[in-house]
Amino acid sequence: MNDLLKSPFFAVITFFILLFLYSTFGPKIPFSLVTQEKGEPFMVTETGNATAVPDIAKVYLGIEENGDSLKTVQENVNKKSKSLVSELKKLGIEEKNIKTNSYNVYPEYNYDQQPPQIRGYRVSINYQVTIENFDKVNEVLVKATEVGANNIGNISFELRDETKEKALNEAREEASNKAKEKAKSLAKISGISLGRIINISESAGAEDIRPMYASKAVSLTSMESTKPEITPGETEISITLSISWEIK
Repeated sequence: MNDLLKSPFFAVITFFILLFLYSTFGPKIPFSLVTQEKGEPFMVTETGNATAVPDIAKVYLGIEENGDSLKTVQENVNKKSKSLVSELKKLGIEEKNIKTNSYNVYPEYNYDQQPPQIRGYRVSINYQVTIENFDKVNEVLVKATEVGANNIGNISFELRDETKEKALNEAREEASNKAKEKAKSLAKISGISLGRIINISESAGAEDIRPMYASKAVSLTSMESTKPEITPGETEISITLSISWEIK
């Protein structure tokens, strides 16, 4: 019996029994094994960024009136709308860049009476104005309030298609260069040889718009409009590329 306990065979059996018990009932130890076989793809992912200055501004302008007579309210809104469109054209805004977003008519009820009775009407019209010359943004805001626009929404700054595509190409080129340099470095460290590129996938990140806000606001109640100071800031565009190489 003592000879059996001292034999190498008994020691091996005991080791595997203890290993089995430890792996089954003992604490879990995370193991990670990564292998790279010849012929398998070697993939690297990198992100490139590019910035561009927006070259289109979109301004949202609205006119809203209420009163007892629907006809009178509509006439007032239509009159101010015509003046607004006319003044925008005088500022050099093309008709194609003046878009009517909505025209709404709402009855207003007196709920103190039963059944509720209509006591008046509210009419609103809203425009989206695209401005290609940023020097006109301030003039548009000031003139709009002067002719009766009393609902001015946010100003959004966007990129023309060609401007955006140029920025995308710059971000794409940066991501590609970074991925290739990283793959070259990793291959050298790992002692592998890269073959041809066999796959490229791309994903675009959300545009990071960093506008510079107005330091002065347009007064909607004062007869004298305060000139706003607004600049477009810049937009950052990101592209993520995943490039796969074959291993020689």
